[in-house]
Amino acid sequence: MSATVVLGAQWGDEGKGKLVDILSADIDVCARCAGGNNAGHTIVVPVGSENVKKTFAFHLLPSGLVNPKCTGLIGSGVVVHLPSFFEELDALQSQGLDCSNRLFVSDRAQLVFDFHQIVDGLKEVELGGSSIGTTKKGIGPAYSGKASRSGLRVHHLFDHETFAQRFRKLVEGRFKRYGTFEYDTEGEIERYKVLAERLRPFVIDSVVYIHQALSSGKKILVEGANALMLDIDYGTYPFVTSSSTGIGGVCTGLGIPPKLIGHTIGVIKAYTTRVGGGPFPTEQLNDTGVHLQEVGHEYGTTTGRRRRCGWLDLVVMKHSNLINGYDSLNLTKLDVLDDLEEIRIGIKYVVEGKELPGFPANLEILDKVQVQYVTFPGWKSSIASITSYEDLPQNCKEYVEYIERFLKVPVRWIGVGPERESMITK
Repeated sequence: MSATVVLGAQWGDEGKGKLVDILSADIDVCARCAGGNNAGHTIVVPVGSENVKKTFAFHLLPSGLVNPKCTGLIGSGVVVHLPSFFEELDALQSQGLDCSNRLFVSDRAQLVFDFHQIVDGLKEVELGGSSIGTTKKGIGPAYSGKASRSGLRVHHLFDHETFAQRFRKLVEGRFKRYGTFEYDTEGEIERYKVLAERLRPFVIDSVVYIHQALSSGKKILVEGANALMLDIDYGTYPFVTSSSTGIGGVCTGLGIPPKLIGHTIGVIKAYTTRVGGGPFPTEQLNDTGVHLQEVGHEYGTTTGRRRRCGWLDLVVMKHSNLINGYDSLNLTKLDVLDDLEEIRIGIKYVVEGKELPGFPANLEILDKVQVQYVTFPGWKSSIASITSYEDLPQNCKEYVEYIERFLKVPVRWIGVGPERESMITK
């Protein structure tokens, strides 16, 4: 009677979707608890009797849906843009992935509208040089509306007249704040009348559903979105997302208490990346950064933007582990380091000769940190076809085991390529 949780441990894009895909083979329900279609998981799997490999891109829907026996649940803490929901669902169906009767949406989930996405862009323009680097999917403005108690939830869709009144009031409020922008309010109201009827079969009381699933012994997997360093409270604020991306968001976003959370898995890339603005102490603006970006194909699933790249940062990981309490780790994209002569890991932040006790909240302090590194010799050979931990090069194993010792958390899975089978279980 407990849920397994998979969380991003760095700044996102760690490759959570692949582990979720593997674990979902033995899972009954895969649930999203926070975020929206600003998330991005790419999964490569064999489909059909001929095992033709297909690439599925998930943004809003739980990526456990790749398993045809797994049910997907979008929890109350998620913000849902309905046109994107159906666009993504239709794309999966057209690729041969039948999601009929196995995808549900909480009636408490907040709605993201197109005007939220317009406002997202206007806010970025307003910020100018201090732009956060949002995906412009309307996530922040939707969560702002939720916090100010002016937002609309899924259940509001089914009283059309009340929905229309509240929707008009919402848009008028945005016009007062940002000036009148081009937006067909009445057209949107009619559009959502149609979308509401299409959505109706998917809508459930997700609290009742997930507790019934837990009490009946079903296996639950919670798929985190974004990552701890983008958490609204514990990330590099304000260069963060607008939701709780850590273990706390699992409880609030799905309505399950801490005692029903079982195994918590942190997904950590073998180096570090982040998208958009914000501090990045181990970033490498040099040939190493270019190598990681090119060999690792570091472009965003959701935005296509180039990801910034740097060495693995264990100060970040220690902070992440203190908050999320990982029971085990999935180390991904280790093969990207194959050709490097030497590999470095950041282990301390020093300011004016003093080591900082943790990851600082103040970005001005973070700008001043000097990172202390340990250096490892590279293994200079391909590990892409290796299937057992024992067969990895010795230098590669020493890199992995240093991470385990530093964090005092075992690495249970190691990713050595993009395919489902490119995962070593340690």
